[in-house]
Amino acid sequence: MCILDVEVIKSYVRMCNDGWLQGWHERNGGNLTYRMTKEEVEACKDSFTYDRPWVPMGVTAENLAGEFFISTGSGKYFRNVILAPEENICIAELNAKGDAYRVVWGLTKGGRPTSEFPTHLLNHSVKYDITGGKHRLVMHVHPVNTIALTFVLPQNDKDFTREIWDMMPECAVVFPRGVGILPLMLTGSIDIAKATAEKFKEYDVVVWSMHGIFSSGENFRDVFGIIETVEKAAEILVKV
Repeated sequence: MCILDVEVIKSYVRMCNDGWLQGWHERNGGNLTYRMTKEEVEACKDSFTYDRPWVPMGVTAENLAGEFFISTGSGKYFRNVILAPEENICIAELNAKGDAYRVVWGLTKGGRPTSEFPTHLLNHSVKYDITGGKHRLVMHVHPVNTIALTFVLPQNDKDFTREIWDMMPECAVVFPRGVGILPLMLTGSIDIAKATAEKFKEYDVVVWSMHGIFSSGENFRDVFGIIETVEKAAEILVKV
């Protein structure tokens, strides 16, 4: 079977395209990582190569050692994923220490996983422990209305959550623990990776002020749905 016909790759590509259609991913904005199951790795492994070097990440996720992740590429455009998946996404394997990765498939015209890969890995690590391995997906998006609200709403979890919850009754059901919010920080840094991971101990949705949303969940449907709900509530609040 061609790797592009494997169900998890098809679902991943669709998620990227759905995010683009929502307007969440201008240019090379946003990123998406998915921790593969053993069965999914098995279905894809005939397409893997192991000649690319190990790359230190600057962070360590010991509980994810040896795991395989699908990731968008750094500088790649979400809008192009559906056109040429093998050029714009990749599968990366973590080493036995959980502190380095190597690309085993994808990015055929060069590149590396998203610049936020260390942030994603720390958050995958936290959610792995908290959920017993159930959470597999971390997505980062740039939704306009949610970002706009970070310029005007109080910069604390309780107040930001209450403002969002009050817009739609579904919100408290979809993300009952609320929304975490971080102040403006340097993206791609270890500091924001650690700060987001700390918030993920309590929340499944974390807003980066003046930047976007980070969300975690068990599958593509759930993560997309959480972000979609937050952004819809934010749009209503902006209009109100």
